[in-house]
Amino acid sequence: MKQSKMLIPTLREMPSDAQVISHALLLRAGYVRQISAGVYSYLPLANQVIEKAKKIMREEFEKIGAVEMLAPALLSADLWRESGRYDTYGEDLYKLKNREGSDFILGPTHEETFTAIVRDSVKSYKQLPLNLYQIQAKYRDEKRPRNGLLRTREFIMKDGYSFHANYDSLDVTYDAYKTAYENIFTRSEIDFKGIIGDGGAMGGKDSQEFMAITPDRTDLTRWVVLDKSVSSFDEIPADVQEAIKEELTGWLVSGEDTVVYSSESGYAANLEMATNEYKPSNRVVTEDELTRVETPDCKSIDEVAAFLHMDESQTIKTLVYIADEKPIVALLVGNDQLNEVKLKNYLGADFFEPASEDEVRELFGANFGSLGPVHLPEDIQIIADRKVEDIHNAVVGANEDGYHLTGVNPGRDFLAEYVDIREVQEGEISPDGQGILKFARGIEIGHIFKLGTRYSESMNATVLDENGRAVPVVMGCYGIGVSRLLSAVMEQHARLFVNKTPKGDYRYAWGINFPKELAPFDVHLIPINVKDEEALALTAQLETELVNAGYEVLTDDRKERAGVKFSDSDLIGLPIRVTVGKKAADGIVEVKIKATGDTIEVNVENLLETLEILTKKNN
Repeated sequence: MKQSKMLIPTLREMPSDAQVISHALLLRAGYVRQISAGVYSYLPLANQVIEKAKKIMREEFEKIGAVEMLAPALLSADLWRESGRYDTYGEDLYKLKNREGSDFILGPTHEETFTAIVRDSVKSYKQLPLNLYQIQAKYRDEKRPRNGLLRTREFIMKDGYSFHANYDSLDVTYDAYKTAYENIFTRSEIDFKGIIGDGGAMGGKDSQEFMAITPDRTDLTRWVVLDKSVSSFDEIPADVQEAIKEELTGWLVSGEDTVVYSSESGYAANLEMATNEYKPSNRVVTEDELTRVETPDCKSIDEVAAFLHMDESQTIKTLVYIADEKPIVALLVGNDQLNEVKLKNYLGADFFEPASEDEVRELFGANFGSLGPVHLPEDIQIIADRKVEDIHNAVVGANEDGYHLTGVNPGRDFLAEYVDIREVQEGEISPDGQGILKFARGIEIGHIFKLGTRYSESMNATVLDENGRAVPVVMGCYGIGVSRLLSAVMEQHARLFVNKTPKGDYRYAWGINFPKELAPFDVHLIPINVKDEEALALTAQLETELVNAGYEVLTDDRKERAGVKFSDSDLIGLPIRVTVGKKAADGIVEVKIKATGDTIEVNVENLLETLEILTKKNN
């Protein structure tokens, strides 16, 4: 492919409106362009990468018996009313009417659609299991689209759905998808972790997320690629190294999720689902009398603890939520933070939000800062974190402004359901007892769910079992953010390329080091002087030989200076660069391996053999 025929609108500088590296490079390297807030065009290079990703997915899904199809993006609202999600999904749902006034939505996901297809087409357990998937655009009306392709209103997604006669069959397919996803992300050269995830609006029970880990910004050797003009990293002057550090840390850390993982085991979970090792206390403590004390102007845990001269771990924090129109009291020890996802999942609530000041005042007769679990009406459900059960002679709000109760003991002074509802902290013991919990930022690139009968029951999708009885179909759901995958690759494979000028100055510039299987092309073929007929003839010869050998080649035939061509080549990020330069007449070309920065001169007669060796070496 001739570069002059491609639309690759590279930019000289990083765009000022981009806050994360992946977004900036997607724009600067000419991969995408924004059309409106949260809506992007995938230019030829990005489209090439996406097609490569699709190819990997199709190959891996074929291995597990998944069959590709395509459903409409414009969906009847009636399907979503059947499942109940038309009203519960939230404001991200695009809703519209046709000319006849019928309600439609733009599909953010397709559980209902695939359930309806199978419900109307499959009648017997003998026709199961079925494993179907599609790759198409999805639509979610994000309130604040941001960070390029990481949070958009239109995005490309692979969503798959499996249908089974029983849970044993679902387990087999779920495990097969887990393996397929691991293979896909490994082939894409993404540093990822499979973690315990939250089903959220999808309605899943068991689920696993796949997170691309955001690289450490402090490890310069991981980010920097040295040109042949620089002998080693230690050669780079301290002031230049400091400037590189500032360049790296000047970008926001991408990844909207916190990954919690063990330092010594395979445990990993989303922060919303993470737990720690918990061992109930067996201490025997004499219980104090319940006492009402005045605590003027003390509203926070720290203010109350300081006023009463006690540690904050002796206090119980009371929070109030409204879950499906019912008040819920949540209790935590001291300054522990509530994990709302854990609490919502435990309650199985569709609607879940913090109570307002007016609601709290009406229920408790007091304001925030003076609330507590003692002497509450019996119809108010109290959910306490596990640690609360271990606390003795605690301090809680008295449900009277300016007052607290001391000597409060769970079981004696209030009854509660004890559940893990707190947010874990870095450094706590892993729940398997192996190592401590560590935190990292991550980009969600995949998610698999065991949906069970959540949709088949609400939409009456049944089959006749071996006894002739109608039973609900058991379902699984499996998604990959295809466009997010592009951002994750950019984020992990961005590099700062450092070179030394003839004058002895050190320069660095951003570029991409694309993984081999996802790169838009395999080889960037660059003739330095397009007026040199001999060099152009050699370039044409090499292009033909490379293509015939199975390489995808991008030939920079533009009438540009060598510096512009090399700069654009670093930005585009193809794995191998072949430069036809001053030694073209001698049949010598320069080969550069993008991943390492290594450069060698090769006789054109040995080019294919050399590339084969270098490709194997760097795999």
